[in-house]
Amino acid sequence: MNLFAIFAIYFLFWVMSAFFVLPIGIKTPNETGEKMVEGQADSAPSNFSPLKVVIRATLLSLVLFGLYYANYVNGWITTDDLDIVGDHR
Repeated sequence: MNLFAIFAIYFLFWVMSAFFVLPIGIKTPNETGEKMVEGQADSAPSNFSPLKVVIRATLLSLVLFGLYYANYVNGWITTDDLDIVGDHR
């Protein structure tokens, strides 16, 4: 696997991880007791921290990519193991 492929696949894992960790720890103004601004959506977060999302996404993507790369090198799960159609001849 070349270096560009490693970075591209890691980036995909990072984006996927960012979407997974995005709602973790988010509270609405109703949950925190803050006063809402006129026109504010009820579901708008009041304690959003982008740095926490970046750190959590980076840690999760490192673990997931590490597992992916270890599987790539060692061949634990191959495409033959993922036969979802099944050959029923």
